[in-house]
Amino acid sequence: MTVDASAASRAAEILSRPVSLGGLTVPNRIAMAPMTRMFSPGGVPGDDVVSYYSRRAAAGVGLIVTEGTYVGHDSAGQSDRVPRFHGEEQLAGWAKVAEAVHAAGGTIVPQLWHIGMVRNQGEPPVADAPAVGPSGLRIGADEPTGKVMTQADIDGVIGAFAEAAAAAERIGFDGVELHGAHGYLLDQFFWEGTNRRSDAYGGDPVGRTRFSAEIVAAVRETVSADFPVIFRYSQWKQDAYDARLAETPEELEAILTPLAAAGVDAFHASTRRYWVPEFDDSDLNLAGWTKKITGKPAITVGSVGLNGDFIKAFQGEGAEIGDLDNLLDRFERDEFDMVAVGRALLQDPQWARKVLSGRFDELAPYDAAAMKTLS
Repeated sequence: MTVDASAASRAAEILSRPVSLGGLTVPNRIAMAPMTRMFSPGGVPGDDVVSYYSRRAAAGVGLIVTEGTYVGHDSAGQSDRVPRFHGEEQLAGWAKVAEAVHAAGGTIVPQLWHIGMVRNQGEPPVADAPAVGPSGLRIGADEPTGKVMTQADIDGVIGAFAEAAAAAERIGFDGVELHGAHGYLLDQFFWEGTNRRSDAYGGDPVGRTRFSAEIVAAVRETVSADFPVIFRYSQWKQDAYDARLAETPEELEAILTPLAAAGVDAFHASTRRYWVPEFDDSDLNLAGWTKKITGKPAITVGSVGLNGDFIKAFQGEGAEIGDLDNLLDRFERDEFDMVAVGRALLQDPQWARKVLSGRFDELAPYDAAAMKTLS
């Protein structure tokens, strides 16, 4: 296969530049997107998880964002194979992951997670730990099926996030990412479809943002000033792909401003297709608007799994879009600061190295079987 040398050189130059997130310098613009893997029995990441992440760091991924990890709250999650970010054995496993990633030349942050009302992993509820949410509502439901969170519940979750962040810094991670996307607990507070509260944590967008802002502030107070706090959010939800937190830039600003003020160092704006404009009359995607509104570094993500021709990316349904120039043009316009790659890095641990060194003829189309292994 013949690949245009100038396009390869341009991609390598743009994506190889270092970038700062808070007090952390990431060696290049490629991040590994967080992807639930469920290969940690008892919530403990083992040697296979250590190898899984360190291989990708050794192959040039600048920033590893781990799969979602449960914070230390009874209702944070229900799968015994999803890793936890609390407990002596669990944290010892994560310390080995961080050490290996650093030895391979990469940087790494854990994604801290509470699933809230989401119960779709095919596993029974944890004993004595009911699903909790701002209004006890699942996405799309009109009647509560879970516990409406009390102030004590809210305070407990805030404390669990802060404790997990402190643990991350203590055991050698480079920062943390807070999972506020895709219909999980923090996002359930954001969205009026699942937040019907009439107290200070509900009502208008600012009220619905308060819970997350208090988590950010608690984390910020617990960790060092230069320890970066990344916040991941989305418009879409699981089972509600058309859901939107904000219909206009002004509405988005009302949500993001309190989070930035509370201490977010960078935002990870999750979209299903990075090239889709977020609002009318502008080509900016969600990450672009996020950076414009907050002035904070932004990470874009969404179907950046490049095929064997390098020049085209897959949409969710498998259709192909235009060439990579679109992504590189946006980098050159400083629309966002990093790009997170998911499935392509599951398919090939060497993906970043191949892209950064111009070996595009070695890239292969994504195979869904990659999701079933930890290679």
